[in-house]
Amino acid sequence: MSRIIFFFSEAFRALRRNGAPTLAAVITTVVTVVLLGVLIPVFQTAQAKSDEVRNELNVQFAVYDDATQAELVQAKEKIEAIPGVASVTFISKSEALATLKSELSDKSIVEELHTNPLPASFQVQATNASDLPQIEREVMGTTGGAKKNPISPAISNPFSRQQSTQQIAKVTSALKIVLSVIMALLVVASLMLIGNTIRLSIFTRRREVEVMRLVGATRWFIRWPFLIEGVVVGFVGGLIAILILWIGKITIVDPLSSNGDSFALAQHNSTIAFPVLIAILFGAAILVSTIGSGVTLRRFLRV
Repeated sequence: MSRIIFFFSEAFRALRRNGAPTLAAVITTVVTVVLLGVLIPVFQTAQAKSDEVRNELNVQFAVYDDATQAELVQAKEKIEAIPGVASVTFISKSEALATLKSELSDKSIVEELHTNPLPASFQVQATNASDLPQIEREVMGTTGGAKKNPISPAISNPFSRQQSTQQIAKVTSALKIVLSVIMALLVVASLMLIGNTIRLSIFTRRREVEVMRLVGATRWFIRWPFLIEGVVVGFVGGLIAILILWIGKITIVDPLSSNGDSFALAQHNSTIAFPVLIAILFGAAILVSTIGSGVTLRRFLRV
């Protein structure tokens, strides 16, 4: 018991005596945890939004006005049989006009129409958005650069929005890669930054460690106060960072999500709940600071 009290007293004495390195380590921990606490929900939200956009991508095929009901049924069955097709929905001329009217801010444009110029169509969604171009080629019979030969006489042509569909699919894929790389770089940089800050703190006391080794102190006898320092630094830094994140949540994220902001709402409903995220970040802050102290101290124990 007396030895434990000695370890804690030595740790807190060292923290008070080395105020500048200790403060630097705490600030580094705070900045790192706050950055991770912001980036992780943003990454999850962006990924969820990316998946949502990709799931909404589709390709539509206009059908001739004189197509019979039997031809429409046969065309739908043939499209559904194409590999990669998730669903096929028939959209009538009236449904297409109603959709257009709902999307326009000036309703009078549609109301002034004497006839419905929009064709009926098949809306096709793919299991994977990247399969849409191949599905279009299969439906239109242009696989391998062949002359257009639709799989059904009822099908006229695909809608001209396919190019934007491909661009959206590419952008969402690139977004996932970029965010993953940023996430990995930040984690690595955080570990290195905290480790170097702790190393600076230990370096200022290297003579003390060397003297203790020379007078016969065991390595774990020397290491325990430093490990306790790492725990304290991680605890204080993590606690301050969590307080900042909590204030940010109740003052920014929660009001925006209650007002219906889609991005804030998605972040509010992210995969990892806020209490779980806080617990993970708090534990990681303590663990990284403790490991950083122990690993960095090894080089100074080799006397």
